[in-house]
Amino acid sequence: MTTTAFPPLSAAARRRRIGGVVRRDLAALRRSPVRIFEIVFWPTVELVVWGFVTVYLRAGDVPFIVSTLLGAVLLWQILHRASNEVSMGFLEDIWSRNLLNMHVTPLTAAEYLSGLVVFSLTKVVFSVAVMGTLAYVLYGFGILTVGVALVPFMAVLLVLGWALAIAAISCVLRFGEGAQVIAWSLVFVFQPIAGVFYPVSVLPSGLQVVASFVPATHVFQGMRDVLAGSPIPWDRMAAAAALDVVYVALALALYTVTLRHARAKGRLSRFGE
Repeated sequence: MTTTAFPPLSAAARRRRIGGVVRRDLAALRRSPVRIFEIVFWPTVELVVWGFVTVYLRAGDVPFIVSTLLGAVLLWQILHRASNEVSMGFLEDIWSRNLLNMHVTPLTAAEYLSGLVVFSLTKVVFSVAVMGTLAYVLYGFGILTVGVALVPFMAVLLVLGWALAIAAISCVLRFGEGAQVIAWSLVFVFQPIAGVFYPVSVLPSGLQVVASFVPATHVFQGMRDVLAGSPIPWDRMAAAAALDVVYVALALALYTVTLRHARAKGRLSRFGE
């Protein structure tokens, strides 16, 4: 069998290396029923719990609240899973003592992160599809009720989730395996101030200012506006997209600095012990 060699810095070589990360994670997932179960289990539990809450509220004749709660659950899962899946992909390299191996190959840091992001996207899409189906079958709520606004909403949340994951990975690189809790908990710091299940108007004035700088805030408020019959708030989406760019830039800068520091201090080898 012959293989085609590409120049190391060519686009084709970069695509092949990124694809290698994706195929590696896919192979690990395919051989682990526990991981496949986890993708479906937690989103399902959260949807069922909140679904029963909405059934109770529906009995009180508050259909708008029912729609906004289920919509919030579905969109929150996009943000949560986008962040969690990238972080967990990195942590699995630590747990399997494979992180050092990944960083001594021709694979660049950017390609490594890209592979984690691409694979996380497939898992997020699968989780949302499962939740969307259950929401429609069990509670009569179709995720497509949000309409075309679902596309910018999902895009903003996905990018924010990836930025938070990269920031969390940077913390683990800097402070060691003891900082692993940050990898799966950082996203929850944003939940109270992002107005996931309630408008930010209920927050104290100081927190409202902070919330305005969180991209997810604009998404969840925009969802409530759209479900209430208002047009897509493109001004909010533009602001959220601009904030996403800032968050990603800061996260990548942090990752670059911490990775360089980890290499200089020999910290990567400690993850292989």
